[in-house]
Amino acid sequence: MEKLRMCIACRQMQDKKDLLRVVKDKENNIFIDLSGKMNGRGAYICKDEQCLNKCIKQKSFNKAFKTNIDEVVYDSIKEAILGK
Repeated sequence: MEKLRMCIACRQMQDKKDLLRVVKDKENNIFIDLSGKMNGRGAYICKDEQCLNKCIKQKSFNKAFKTNIDEVVYDSIKEAILGK
């Protein structure tokens, strides 16, 4: 059975492997988890430019992790999704 997760931007359920996982660890470090297995609170986003733009506009990761997230984190997410 495939593992479904919800995108924090579009709220669509998708297979875990089709989403990008972002993690907040115990030290409040926030980073992209390419393995999908790192410890910490995870939030998922579609690998899609529209979801990325919606996420940035709504500051979805700030809400998901209940903390203020640095622009550098959003930039690294953008780079991972768009490859820029």
